[in-house]
Amino acid sequence: MGILECASRASVWKGFDCYAQEKVLRLNEIGEDMFRAEVSGSEDNVYEVELNIRHPRKSKCNCPRANGKRVVCKHIVATYFVVCPEEGDRLIAETMEAQRGEVQRQEELYRKVYRKIQSMSQTELQESLLALLEYGPEWQYERFIREHGLEET
Repeated sequence: MGILECASRASVWKGFDCYAQEKVLRLNEIGEDMFRAEVSGSEDNVYEVELNIRHPRKSKCNCPRANGKRVVCKHIVATYFVVCPEEGDRLIAETMEAQRGEVQRQEELYRKVYRKIQSMSQTELQESLLALLEYGPEWQYERFIREHGLEET
């Protein structure tokens, strides 16, 4: 399991942001697949990172989130992206591809819903609408009332 798999999704993206903002101030190789770095944090803090690429959980950072824990924080992730910038490129490419796939899926789903609605009888449409209003979220019911001037006066 690699660094990105050991980190939380939030740490990966926050780490990528730190990397993109060039917050890794100093980086030294201290052994095979081992690096030491200083990473600028919030409020002018500078954190010391030891990155162990082969054994990600042995990586260390003295930030409050990771200090003394086996946590892969954003500072460790940022250091990893400096060492392996192609992994940052891969992350962005995979994310963009996933987003494109999701947009296509949503568009196809919309077309299916549209076709289904077009094929429904008036009675089927009325029953579906009533079920949505009865069992759907409260805001949906309230919006229907507002948009159709059904408020009590």
